Amino acid sequence: MPIPESDRLAGDLAARFAVVDPATGEAFDEVPDQQPDELDAVVDRAHRAWHGWRADPVARTAALRGAADAVEVAGDDLARLLTREQGKPLAESYAEVARTAARLRYFADLAPRTRRIVDGRPVRSEIRWRPLGPVAAIVPWNFPLQLAAAKFAPALAAGNTVVLKPSPFTPLATRLLGSVLATVLPEDVLTVVTGREPLGARLASHPGIRHVTFTGSVSTGRAVAEAASVSLARVTLELGGNDAAVLLDDVDVDRIADRLFWAAFRNCGQVCMAVKRVYAPARLHAEVVEALAQRAKTVAVGAGLDPDTRLGPVNNAPQLARIEHVTRQALADGARAAAGGHRLDGPGYFFAPTVLTDVPPGSPVVTGEQFGPVLPVLPYRSLDEAVDAANGTGFGLGGSVWGTDVDRAEVVAGRLECGTAWVNHHAELSLAQPFAGVKDSGVGVAGGPWGLYGNLRPFVVHRPQEA
Repeated sequence: MPIPESDRLAGDLAARFAVVDPATGEAFDEVPDQQPDELDAVVDRAHRAWHGWRADPVARTAALRGAADAVEVAGDDLARLLTREQGKPLAESYAEVARTAARLRYFADLAPRTRRIVDGRPVRSEIRWRPLGPVAAIVPWNFPLQLAAAKFAPALAAGNTVVLKPSPFTPLATRLLGSVLATVLPEDVLTVVTGREPLGARLASHPGIRHVTFTGSVSTGRAVAEAASVSLARVTLELGGNDAAVLLDDVDVDRIADRLFWAAFRNCGQVCMAVKRVYAPARLHAEVVEALAQRAKTVAVGAGLDPDTRLGPVNNAPQLARIEHVTRQALADGARAAAGGHRLDGPGYFFAPTVLTDVPPGSPVVTGEQFGPVLPVLPYRSLDEAVDAANGTGFGLGGSVWGTDVDRAEVVAGRLECGTAWVNHHAELSLAQPFAGVKDSGVGVAGGPWGLYGNLRPFVVHRPQEA
């Protein structure tokens, strides 16, 4: 589905920037580079559209259901464009499109509940809920459509309007999504803006924005919070993770190896809640390393549009440089690559799937968020040592515990300092559950009813008690 000709003509009048195919490292399209001073008109239109959108919840439900249908109809075009600009295998892009539609459909049928307060006083008090106003949704490049929907679906369902800014690395599929949704949503209820910095900073600090929801790095998240504080806008920040997988001494390595590998390497490791470090009992450490390394050496790496590809490229050149840097540093500090450890020859941003052993615990590949196809596996002597290490970073998004005795594993999972802990799997989320991090991994809650209420404010009405 092409972008409407009217949009193309409008964009042709503006400055533009190139979009690179990470499988080739070459530009293949371009989008408008909108300037910060253009946001005033965009936010003003969103505010005017808000008055009608918030007034009719029945119409909102119908529109969001129609939006889900429209996304499914456009699924092929969206998925192929997403793979072209993001790099992920086409099957994963189709799954992301499906998740986008499912999220719209889920929130279409979710509504806040009025609640009566009974406190013994001779008054009737009710808590009702009101939308906030225009919402700024700032989205990263790893899951452009899915994370966009995670932000705009609950915001729209709550009666807000949304100004959506994708990453400059992945703006195309999001612009196409905006065009698709424009066929079923009222004008200016959802607006997609594309541009390089300082566009995002200006959007976060815009006085007409009442809620800023952002996914990205800790450092940028702090800057977003500071910008939003100027107008006292609400913020929801998902700031990434350094999820640990703790393997217990009764774990069946052969049985869990595939699940563990893909929990770390799906989307080329570019998942905020991917497994980013593994703690294995010392007596099983070599077996775990070998099982993961064997999979890393044999997995099919290539362009996402190739049907045989299981792992695509890293999305962009700066991220590839970061992955190369932290890997080289770990190797220089004494780590050994049981698999990979280097950039692949040829065009594009490809890095060999890497499993590291003998990694110093203080190495940045362990303490930071590598966000790529590199996985350190560390041995431990006691379970307390492993739990302390898992909890020993500033991150707290997710974590997992793997073992044969599920009850014991659940007890250990309860000791992890994170927002979500899994047993014998990782990074599986329901649309109906809350998603939030602790420590540096974020502020606020997304997902489920919590995501809806995060886009609403309470409104209390008192009246005399009826006789």
